[in-house]
Amino acid sequence: MSPVYTPQEITLKFNEQGLLPAILQDAASGEVLMLAWMNDQALELTRQTRQAHFWSRSRGRLWRKGETSGNVQEVRELRIDCDQDALLLRVKPAGPACHTAERSCFYRILDVGSPQPVESRQPEPVEEQPAFSLDSLYSLICQRMENPPAGSYTARLFQQGEDEIIKKVGEEAVEVVLAAKGQGKARLTEEVADLAYHVLVLLAQQGLTPGDILAELEKRHKR
Repeated sequence: MSPVYTPQEITLKFNEQGLLPAILQDAASGEVLMLAWMNDQALELTRQTRQAHFWSRSRGRLWRKGETSGNVQEVRELRIDCDQDALLLRVKPAGPACHTAERSCFYRILDVGSPQPVESRQPEPVEEQPAFSLDSLYSLICQRMENPPAGSYTARLFQQGEDEIIKKVGEEAVEVVLAAKGQGKARLTEEVADLAYHVLVLLAQQGLTPGDILAELEKRHKR
């Protein structure tokens, strides 16, 4: 477990303008959401309210993320880099982080170009695909909710609304029970997977994350 420090135990290195870069990361999915700047007041407000506050260099004032859009960023954890001159805020987003309504400000990909040939070039390692997880599936579900592509079953569920999503969760729960009563392990696995997917859809629709469920289970585990 990472060590936890009080503000009195560290010396943050603000730049000449009295600012620190602050990166926001979705605590559930790990997705990088945005980069902004904090002065000491913004940092203190963030710690007091557990909502991300920043210093606007263009407007010359403090601002709370989501103060006009409602897309607040609930801070779950504050991390400091090794040089103590940058912050990482692990957050639970209430909506898109970007002012363009994209989930992340880093939604555009820059072409890195073709590598130039060099002598005695070593074979490039094969890039491994990121491991599948419930968090990555949840992140994809959130993307389907915010930017629904044509023909997507997930997007159609969100368009049909809360009642339809709840109905599907109930139907899948019944299927799990029936599969457990003599339909075999393979069938039970399939039905539990269907239920897990629809529960993740329901969490996203209700503004909850897998991290919220894990936190509740952790609380119960400690009792």
